[in-house]
Amino acid sequence: MKIYTKKGDDGTTGLFYGGRVDKDAAGPEAYGTVDEAVAALGVARAGAEGRMADELLRVQRELFVVAAELATAPENRAKLDDGISRVTDSMVGDLEVAIDRVVDEVGMPTEFVVPGGTDVAAAIDVARTVVRRAERRCVSYASAGGLEASQVVPYLNRLADYLYMLARAAEGEWVPSRTEDEK
Repeated sequence: MKIYTKKGDDGTTGLFYGGRVDKDAAGPEAYGTVDEAVAALGVARAGAEGRMADELLRVQRELFVVAAELATAPENRAKLDDGISRVTDSMVGDLEVAIDRVVDEVGMPTEFVVPGGTDVAAAIDVARTVVRRAERRCVSYASAGGLEASQVVPYLNRLADYLYMLARAAEGEWVPSRTEDEK
C-alpha cells in the first residue's frame, strides 16, 4: 500500500464514513487545525517528563476523537462512537476537573503572563494558541451547520484553558506582562 492515492489531486479530501469535500471547506479547515494542535503538543511532550508527558499524550489522543468527529459529514455522525470518534460531555467535564487540579497545585495568575519560562511551557503555549485557532475554525464550521449538537467547541475551549494552566505549571515562576514600575 502506498501513502499517496492521488484522489486529492483535484483539491478534495475524503471524509470518515464516506463522501468528499473541498480541502479548504470549513470541516477540513477545522480538523486540519486540530491536527496542527496534535503536532504542536508532540513538540511539548518531547521535552516533558512524568505526569506532564502523560497528560500531553492523553490530550493528543483525545484530539484524534475531535478530528474524527470533524472529519465526518453531518449525515453520518450517528455512526460515531462516544469517546472514540465523538466528543462527549464527560470529556469536557474531565478537562474541567483537570484544570481545577492544576489551579489548586500552582495557583491562578492574576494578570497576563509572558510565555517562555521553560522550553516545555513555551511549547505548550504554542499548542494552546493552535487549539484556540482550531476552536475558531470549529465555530465557523458550526455556523455553517456542520456541528449541530456537538461538544467539539466546548471541548476545545476547555482544552485551551487546560493547556494555559499546564504551561503555568511547567514554568513554575511566571513572568507578568507588566513590570512593577508599569503597574
